[in-house]
Amino acid sequence: MSAVAIKGWCPGALRPMPSGDGLVVRVRPYGGRLSAAQAGGIADLAERHGNGLIDLTSRANLQIRGVNDDEHQPLLDGLARLELLDPDPGTEGRRNVLVTPFWRAGDDTSSLAAELEQALADCALDLPTKFGFAVDDGTERTLAAASADVRIERDLGGGLIVRTDGAELGRPVSRADAVETALALAEWFVTSGGAKGGRGRMAAHCRAGARLPDALRGDAAPAKMMALALPGLHPQGALVGAAFGQLTPSALRYLAGLAPALRMTPWRMMLVEGLRELPRRDDLITRADDPALRAIACSGAPRCREAHADVRVLAAALAPRIAPDAHLHVSGCAKGCALSGPASITLVATAAGFDLIRDGSTRDIPTLRGLSAADIMASPSIVGGR
Repeated sequence: MSAVAIKGWCPGALRPMPSGDGLVVRVRPYGGRLSAAQAGGIADLAERHGNGLIDLTSRANLQIRGVNDDEHQPLLDGLARLELLDPDPGTEGRRNVLVTPFWRAGDDTSSLAAELEQALADCALDLPTKFGFAVDDGTERTLAAASADVRIERDLGGGLIVRTDGAELGRPVSRADAVETALALAEWFVTSGGAKGGRGRMAAHCRAGARLPDALRGDAAPAKMMALALPGLHPQGALVGAAFGQLTPSALRYLAGLAPALRMTPWRMMLVEGLRELPRRDDLITRADDPALRAIACSGAPRCREAHADVRVLAAALAPRIAPDAHLHVSGCAKGCALSGPASITLVATAAGFDLIRDGSTRDIPTLRGLSAADIMASPSIVGGR
């Protein structure tokens, strides 16, 4: 694999990340939800201060791309008016909270998320910026495959549990104790050395031998996992995707005009709250069998400085050839920003061409090396296509 610059942190609004097309400014919606006014406002800001591209991230956030240095402060002023800005970079860095989009009015999800976000704002924990929490308290877990280090979930009997990522069992808690226990686990992670170097994650820390104290260890099995979420109509509204998770301001503004709010997801989709009819727009994914859902790709060149190729062009061309039960990940470099886990087929761009990994991630040993895009397109067997 080629050497890449591993930054070890995620961008924010107050601490944006430089990229090939300018600053990447990440917007973290409170409670995993944007009001229609906020969503429309983000669309306007992306047009006014960025290059007009908006990313939906695997951490259920939005990113405004192509912001130059002179436009950053006016963009922050606009986000502040929309009540989407944290008071300081430290608070912003800690507020990594995934929220299941399939909550119902009156359940515990919204109040748990708000309480957890406030607790993170009030604490002084020095957590790695990739360290995150999940509020996944439905009768089925929807966020089990998403990146999170501490999870508030339900057990098989419907009671609340708090579970560390990677652990099979969680600790039963009352509603009143759930957030306090989640913060206690995060504090243990820091004090036990998990945050050293600023890149630590809970599952890796526990695999390395760190042992939870008895007061935080549990014996409750979490609820079953929900089947893969796909575009379409759900009881809470319409789940809508975008190819490679990238929206135009026009598309975001359109969605904002359909409902009182949009709920974020870690699947590069948005749930249009309460909508009972699928949107009709060519640049949105609304069909569960859309070939674009089989392909995952990062921003690629020239948008990312580390990327060796415009990977989205290749991913879009290959998507219709991928088997319906398989997934393709095309990464511009070895970091694998778009997908940290395995895929049926992973293509990694290098200075010498594409490396191919089967049933693995960008960190695994390639089966083939140095393939050109033409090689891949000319041979269906390379990607196991049809």
